[in-house]
Amino acid sequence: MDKIKMQLQCPMPKLDFDIITLGHGSGGLLTNRLLDSGVFDLLKNELLDERHDGARFPVTNGQMAFSTDSYVISPIFFPGGNIGELAVNGTVNDLAMCGARAQYLSLGFIIEEGLRMEEFWEVLVGIKFAAENAGVKIVTGDTKVVERGKGDKIFINTSGIGMVHPKSDIGKGRVQPGDKIIVSGPIASHGIAILSVRQGLEFETAMVSDTTNLNDSVMELLDQFGSGIRLLHDPTRGGVATVLNELARDTRLGMDLTEAQIPVLEEVMGACELLGLDPLYVANEGIYIAVVAPEIADAVLKTLQSREKTARAALIGTVTTEHPRQVLLHSKIGGKRVVNMPVGEQLPRIC
Repeated sequence: MDKIKMQLQCPMPKLDFDIITLGHGSGGLLTNRLLDSGVFDLLKNELLDERHDGARFPVTNGQMAFSTDSYVISPIFFPGGNIGELAVNGTVNDLAMCGARAQYLSLGFIIEEGLRMEEFWEVLVGIKFAAENAGVKIVTGDTKVVERGKGDKIFINTSGIGMVHPKSDIGKGRVQPGDKIIVSGPIASHGIAILSVRQGLEFETAMVSDTTNLNDSVMELLDQFGSGIRLLHDPTRGGVATVLNELARDTRLGMDLTEAQIPVLEEVMGACELLGLDPLYVANEGIYIAVVAPEIADAVLKTLQSREKTARAALIGTVTTEHPRQVLLHSKIGGKRVVNMPVGEQLPRIC
């Protein structure tokens, strides 16, 4: 279901208040009125309906994965999504990078006094949209309200658990020389979309965040290739450069990248050049890096490229014993340069 249809099917209920006040975070009558004003109905499922501070649910045999993350993005609405979608997709994807399919999420809000209810509702609809698309249930949560000026509209924490795929054997210790590095789609789209809104920049082509869930794609790879998938990682803050530098450091191996093979949308590359940014360091929210055994690399790439979400996947590099603990980029013009770990954030408050 697309976002426009979701919004039409989830009209905001009529309320006797337009903004959220400190009283809505008191835990008393106003808190209950806020939650009863549509939150429980919108995110309804049999576990959340218990309205408890925790949730009980059945588990099956096997290994489980757990992840938690907090989202403080500014602005909270951006082309392609909002902080609610980002929070759900982010935790779903963190579990996917563990080789697990997310099943249950908790949802915690820290709301700044004065947030308009129509904005809160739009965030909630984004959460519902993302949860349904990812096939995950929100089963418990918490709401706090802080004084005006002590937040930034809304912060969200999501924690999630899921079952690890039985064929998953993912870990940095499994990465070997000769392994291939694949990225599932064009890089840097999310960071540039956020920057364009935050700074009021206008480009000829609209910049849109790539935020989405990655669990179906990852499960398909694990179904087909199992332990041939050595490592998965989503290059969020710090981008592709940070992920690969951390991998080089921890494995004491080198990473060889080929610049010409790294997918970047034309409009995103143009914006990066205009702003003096290297797309390798810009945040992403809807792609992942897969390190795979060399003998399955072509088949993995073919599988990814046959799906809409990952149609522009590309093989961008190789793990090597040369230049250990370094990431080396082979440029389009024939030179080489070291891609270092970023010292600070190029783009603050990106997720």
